[in-house]
Amino acid sequence: MPILPATLKFLKDLERNNNREWFLAHKAQYESATANMKEVNDEVIKGLNKKDVIDQGKLFRIYRDVRFSKDKTPYKNHFGTHFVRAGKERRGGYYLHIQSGDTFVGGGFWEPNPEDLKRIRDEIAYDDKPLRKILASKSFVSNFGKLEGEELKTAPSGYDRNSPAIDLIRKKQFLLSRKFKDKEVLDPGFPKEIVKTFEAMRPFFDYMSEVLTTNADGEKK
Repeated sequence: MPILPATLKFLKDLERNNNREWFLAHKAQYESATANMKEVNDEVIKGLNKKDVIDQGKLFRIYRDVRFSKDKTPYKNHFGTHFVRAGKERRGGYYLHIQSGDTFVGGGFWEPNPEDLKRIRDEIAYDDKPLRKILASKSFVSNFGKLEGEELKTAPSGYDRNSPAIDLIRKKQFLLSRKFKDKEVLDPGFPKEIVKTFEAMRPFFDYMSEVLTTNADGEKK
């Protein structure tokens, strides 16, 4: 099941009419778009499970939490789904963002806890070559370009600012993303392209999973 034109149209119209009155008047369109998203998510999970193990696909609510936001519009203008990998040994999360004019497939490590972040940095500081090989691979570059995410302006405490790996050590997030045009999103083969893009993340995820499930000596935790 592909993304339907009506789904993108609903999101585009919602962006222009982000208020409760319009939303309630178009509740039927919202429900149809949600059903379409759930069907696409099911297809993506089926595809991913051929080479991975997905615990669930969590479609986020379209209602915004405006309590602490200056933006008081009540609804998101996109659909977002987090595909959760099963088991502690499988690290990294897949994310699908459907929005008219700004659809992307993403994944990675959004907010590593302090212990995990230190373990990643220690591994990179010890030997950054395995990670750089992944980031320089043809598949990685063609799909994602480069590793994204917030980073410190200087070296974190305890690390050499002159280290050749300092550009990676400074990172606080480790994110991958690939954007798609609306024409690509509406293509019948788009769900398969989502799966292929997620699969292209696997070498990076496998590296991180190995790091985060072992200690500094490479022994399983």
